[in-house]
Amino acid sequence: MIIWLASYPKSGNTLVRSMLSAYFFSKDGIYDFEQLKNIKQFPKTALFEKIGVDITDEKEIIKNYINVQTNLIKKNSVKFFKTHSYLFNIKNNKFTDLDHSLGAIYIVRDPRNVVTSWANHSNYTIEEAANGLINANKIPGDLYKPEDKIKSYVYVGNWNGNYNSWKSFKYEDRYLLIKYEDLINNKELYFKKILRFISKLQKKEFILDDTKFKNVIESTNFQKMKSLEEKKGFFEAKKNLKTGKRITFFNLGPKNDWKKLLNKEITKKIETAFKKEMLELGYL
Repeated sequence: MIIWLASYPKSGNTLVRSMLSAYFFSKDGIYDFEQLKNIKQFPKTALFEKIGVDITDEKEIIKNYINVQTNLIKKNSVKFFKTHSYLFNIKNNKFTDLDHSLGAIYIVRDPRNVVTSWANHSNYTIEEAANGLINANKIPGDLYKPEDKIKSYVYVGNWNGNYNSWKSFKYEDRYLLIKYEDLINNKELYFKKILRFISKLQKKEFILDDTKFKNVIESTNFQKMKSLEEKKGFFEAKKNLKTGKRITFFNLGPKNDWKKLLNKEITKKIETAFKKEMLELGYL
C-alpha cells in the first residue's frame, strides 16, 4: 500500500521526504541526498514503461495510473511516494484509490511564498509563477521532450484545487495536514506527528527511535542541506535552459518572505484567488 506525500510544488515536500528517508532508510538518521531515492516521485515514466505503457501516448499513461500502482504494491508492504499531482479523476481514470493507498500526508505552504520559490526553481518571472498557481492544469513531467513527441505531464491543477482534492482522504481518517510553516517553526513536534500518523496507518504501536529522531532533526537543517548541495550538487535541481547551469534548489528556505519579495499587485492577486483556503489555513 502507498502512503502519499502530496503537495503543490515548492511547498516543503522535499523537506518531509528528506526527514522520512533519513529516519526509515538510514542506520543512524543522518541525512544524505542519496536516501531520497528510496522515496520516488509519482508519476514517473519509467514506472509506466516497466508495464509496457506507450509513454508517447498521454491518454494511455492516464489510463494506467492504477495499473502501475497495482504493479508497485507488494502484500503487507508500505511504500512512500512523493507527488505534486492533484487527486484527479480524468474521464473516469483515477489518480489512485483506497485499494492502493493507505493514506496521505499533505504539505501546504502559504501561496505567497510558494510563488517566489516556484519562480526561482523554474526560471519564471514572478508574474508567470503567480499565473501558474492560479491557472495551471499540468506541468512537464520527468521525460518531457516535445522534440521526441514524449509529453509526460504532472497534473498539478491550481494551488487551491490541489489542496482541496486531497481532503478526500480526510473523510476516511487517512489524512494528515502539515503546514510548512509549522514544520519549520517546530520541527520536532510536527515530525513526531508525522511518524505517529504513519504508525497509525500501519496499525502499529508508535515507538520512537530517539537517536535517529535527533539526528534527523539536526541533519535536515536548511543550512546543512544548502551546504550539502553546494558541495555535492543536488540531482533534483533543474537546469537553466539558457545557461545550462543548475538552478540552486535550496535557495532561501525560511528566509523566503513574500512581504519583502512580492509587490502589492501580485500579493492582492494571490489573496483574491485563494481567499477561502488562505482563511481556512490561517494565512489571512
